[in-house]
Amino acid sequence: MDVAAIAADLRAAAQRTGHRRLLVLSGERSACIDAAFDAVEGADIPDAETTIVTAQAGFRFDRVKPKRAGDLLGATRTAVICDAHEDFSPNVLGRLVGVVDGGGLFVLLAPPLDSWAVRPGTFERSLAVPPHGIEDVGGRFRERLVSTLRSHPGVAIIDVDGETVERPGDAPESPPLRSAPIVPVDGARRFPRSAYDACLTADQSRALSALEALLPAESGGTATRPRRAVVVEADRGRGKSSAAGLAGASLAAAGCDVLVTAPSRRSAADVFARARELLDDLNAHPPATDAERAGPGTAAADADTGTDRLRAAGGGRVRFVPPAEATSLPGDPDVVLVDEAAAFPVRRLAAFLDAPGVAFFTTVHGYEGAGRGFSVRFRERLESADHDVTDVSLREPIRYAPGDPIESWAFRALCFDARPPVDELVAEASPSSVTYRAVPSEELDDDEHLLRAVFGLLVLAHYRTEPDDLARLLDAPNLRVRVLEHDGHVVSVALLAREGGLDADLRREMYEGARVRGNMLPDVFTSQLRDEDAGAPVGYRVVRIATHHAARSRGLGSELLDGIRAEFDGEADYLGVGYGATPDLLSFWADNGYETVHLSTTRNAASGEYSALMLDPLSTAGRRLCTRHARWFRERVGGVLADHLRDADPDVVRGALAACPPGDRDAPRPDLSEHEWRVVVGAAVGPGQYASAPDAFRRLALAALVGRRRQAPERGGEGGGRDGDESGSEGGRLTLREERLLVRKVLQTQPWDVVADELGYVSERQCMRAFGAACASLLERFGSGLEVVVAERERFEG
Repeated sequence: MDVAAIAADLRAAAQRTGHRRLLVLSGERSACIDAAFDAVEGADIPDAETTIVTAQAGFRFDRVKPKRAGDLLGATRTAVICDAHEDFSPNVLGRLVGVVDGGGLFVLLAPPLDSWAVRPGTFERSLAVPPHGIEDVGGRFRERLVSTLRSHPGVAIIDVDGETVERPGDAPESPPLRSAPIVPVDGARRFPRSAYDACLTADQSRALSALEALLPAESGGTATRPRRAVVVEADRGRGKSSAAGLAGASLAAAGCDVLVTAPSRRSAADVFARARELLDDLNAHPPATDAERAGPGTAAADADTGTDRLRAAGGGRVRFVPPAEATSLPGDPDVVLVDEAAAFPVRRLAAFLDAPGVAFFTTVHGYEGAGRGFSVRFRERLESADHDVTDVSLREPIRYAPGDPIESWAFRALCFDARPPVDELVAEASPSSVTYRAVPSEELDDDEHLLRAVFGLLVLAHYRTEPDDLARLLDAPNLRVRVLEHDGHVVSVALLAREGGLDADLRREMYEGARVRGNMLPDVFTSQLRDEDAGAPVGYRVVRIATHHAARSRGLGSELLDGIRAEFDGEADYLGVGYGATPDLLSFWADNGYETVHLSTTRNAASGEYSALMLDPLSTAGRRLCTRHARWFRERVGGVLADHLRDADPDVVRGALAACPPGDRDAPRPDLSEHEWRVVVGAAVGPGQYASAPDAFRRLALAALVGRRRQAPERGGEGGGRDGDESGSEGGRLTLREERLLVRKVLQTQPWDVVADELGYVSERQCMRAFGAACASLLERFGSGLEVVVAERERFEG
């Protein structure tokens, strides 16, 4: 066995085709690492072009810890060595496989392949969530991985321990087919010709042409800026970030202020590298100023402190701003370029639509994000904006030649290209045509078509679905999959996590600060909300739920939840869910019987929203859990809204309160003193002021809004009235606008001018009059018949 010679042959084949090759070195760790050194030397790959990803230290190559593998996204290497013996996960594999350049080698150091499936590592141990042990974790993903390695072209396998070559890594060596860039003719081209000359494929030049729409249009000699958006979708390695850089430089050369944002500065490196090259080529990149040379954090730095920036001679610039700051559009940029947009929550993406021009660059398949999920989730928001939208796709790879066998292996092994059924197969689905059933992990493992349909729908449901999620689907002992099928095709899917059922010792440890994996709801209830008994009942949390986009808005999601409830009624104590709250989602879960028991006080990192926790009790124990947490939520929510949740969307607050059970039905009105009732009457029909007793108004507002969905239907349908109605309320029912007014002013204690502006009142005075009308409605509902209220009203109303 000559590892160096085999690696040399693989490298030569890769260089002939512009493709990559994968070399698997299986066996004990130290022997695999020694063999990897031989492979890199045999393939004649310089140390400077090699990175090893391992938990061990002491290598001459650049070393990255597995937990930092994401730092390599966007980078290119001739060789990447991935040590799968420790801290290995599907995510690590997904991050690294796209880093290798055409003509290079991806070297995987693996345990003996025949026993890998029964040798759980760090990732598999993380799946053993209480009350499950490591013996309950499956090995299906590792079996799948080994199977693909042993059957896919371009993958060589060497048994280092046995000193045998299992596979030589042969693959068809068809000549690479590259398209030529398309350069628009003079007069039809608005970007510089050199920008098109820098493109490497026809796809990339077409994307650049589409991005010309972001230039300010000229009409009658006056520059105008119509709102425009361009969406560029591509698989990894197609050159979308380079296209963004070429466009950014072209826009800056035309005098535009271009703001670039991405999940990290490092992930935007390609954007700035290509922009800098083009500006240099155009001689449009002037020397750095003293302020720029001084750098961030010095007295000479200007208002762009903390950003990366390129200046153009015509006054334009390209500057990087981190996502959290970029949403406020600092400096009023002409154009925003959002790289890896699928990694951003929809809320954050929507903020960029306030710019005159914006381009979203997103990965369709691969680790960076589920581009199709981005498209589905963000498309509605984009179409409702006043932008002209242009879509463009890049299909031809640039980092390596078309037909690369390692790309197709990664797609197969990690289900990067998993898709739900085609639209036509499920277009006629309805609650009466579907069948509910459980799908065990064994069936997913045996049926590749079913696995791809289920995983494809889950990708659509959540833009942060990752390779790790595929392994969890196959191996995690606490997860369950339930589907609706139409004519045998998956049309809706739910992923459930079993939680709770924890013994007293573990519950005590959790209460005292220990983190218990895989028990999200019990963990929040116990550690944050101080309920040591919350981990005793058994619940099933809905981790994800998705319906095929061709069959949405037909009640299929509710049909699936009905099936889940019927199945687990008698087996579990409750069903639960936690998610980034929006008005529509709150309404959906409340319509399906789930009750609000908590709103987080920080925004969810993935969704950008405050998270809502909701329960649907199935047993006496589940009802007790839900009742006490709903009561605690009602008791604390007033104070939380006035502090941590002051900036929460008022419709999210309305929806969360409406879905919380109201508690004691024998106490129809809040407990106010006679003095407080007089203040409320004075604010409604006399000269009284809200500031005289704000807590009284808070109790009244909560009494009106909590549990509203369980009360009689209100005027104007769900939401409680006609939007914008200022004429007062009928029968003590509040209009939708009045509910928002109570939330923003009374519960979130916002200033009158802020409330008036947000809710569209022409003045603070008009807003205050509307507040008086809302108070009159509260009096009619809660104060009717009270002697002090009757007397006080007669005094002012005659």
